[in-house]
Order: sequence, then structure tokens, then C-alpha cells
Amino acid sequence: MQRFLILTILLLQLFLPVFSYDRDEMTNITVYEKINPAIVAIDAKIPDGTSSGSGCIIDSKGVILTSSHVVLNSKDITVTTSSGDTYKADVIKKLGSDNDLIVLKINPNTPLKTIIAGKSSTVKVGQKVLAIGNPFGFNGTLTQGIVSRIDKKRNKIQTDAAINPGSSGGPLLNTSGEVIGINQAIYNPDNNTSNIGIGFAIPIDEAISVLK
Repeated sequence: MQRFLILTILLLQLFLPVFSYDRDEMTNITVYEKINPAIVAIDAKIPDGTSSGSGCIIDSKGVILTSSHVVLNSKDITVTTSSGDTYKADVIKKLGSDNDLIVLKINPNTPLKTIIAGKSSTVKVGQKVLAIGNPFGFNGTLTQGIVSRIDKKRNKIQTDAAINPGSSGGPLLNTSGEVIGINQAIYNPDNNTSNIGIGFAIPIDEAISVLK
């Protein structure tokens, strides 16, 4: 009988799927599952087509922070939540004249999940970061990298986490799931539209200061 039980256990171990994740994988999974519901896709109609980006829900009643260049003064803005619900959005206010931040408002049917703000003043070069956005229309895309540089002159966080067209306005996150920056742009000196490992985010401290 004992031999039969041992044989049964061994067979189960062989044929049943084993789900195990290492510490880094669990960090990524946990952050994504916690924050992705608070990230939206944004599509703004402009004269020559559609401008797409991402946004961070900062109030459960439908207030969204994003990059102002995403909406480009459009009067027809559509927001899609992580659950697939779509809403028309209005611009509440452009924040400042040179920080590329803007606030939108939608009217959701139910309260929405919101981001968790961290502190960009404590960010260190070399720390791991995650980005969530909608690059090229692939909604809810997670990428990872490190803080490559802190550009104090331009007040930007530089990262090698993949940021592509459609990612603007999405969050740059630490491993606790706190937003430390709002993804803004990529560096493409040869006018290539894809990421080459140099992206920039607006520090969240800057965003919070202008929001206040």
C-alpha cells in the first residue's frame, strides 16, 4: 500500500503542471495586477489621424493624469479602461506651460482603481523600474528596466525600460507598485519611432506639485 501511494505521488508530480515563480517574477506579477486596473488607453482624434497614449487614474470618480502631447488639443478623446469599458473624456486642465501634463475627466459607471504615488526624490540610478502602457495599441503592456540616469537639468528620470509610441502618460513604477514618474518620451536621434533603450519620465514629485 505504501509503495502504491509513493508511486501515485510520483506520477502526479510528473503529469500535473507545476506553477512556481522566482522572487523577481512575483514582484512583476504583483505590481502589474495591482496597478494595471488603474491604467487607461487614450485615443484622441486629430486632423491627420489618431494620437494614442496611456493615462493614470488619480481619482476613483474618473480623473486621469496623462501627457498633454497625447491629446494635442483634440476635442474628441476616448478613454478605454483595463476592463474594456470606453468613455468620452473632457480636458479639465493643462498643468503648467512646459511640463507636458494634463488632466482628463470621464464619468465611469462604478468607482475606478487608482494609482499609488511614490516619491521621485528618493529614486536612485540602478534601481529596478517597471512601466505599464499601451505601445502601438497593445493595451496593458508591462516592461521592465532600471533607472539609467537622473537628468536634474531637465528634471527627467531616464530609463531603459521599453517606452514606445502609445506609452506616453503611463506610469513608471518602483518594485512596490508606487508611481515614481509619468512616462513622456523616447530618444530617437535617427527619427526611428521605436525604443532604443533611452526613455524619459516626468518625476512624480513634479506632477504632484503642479496638481496641488
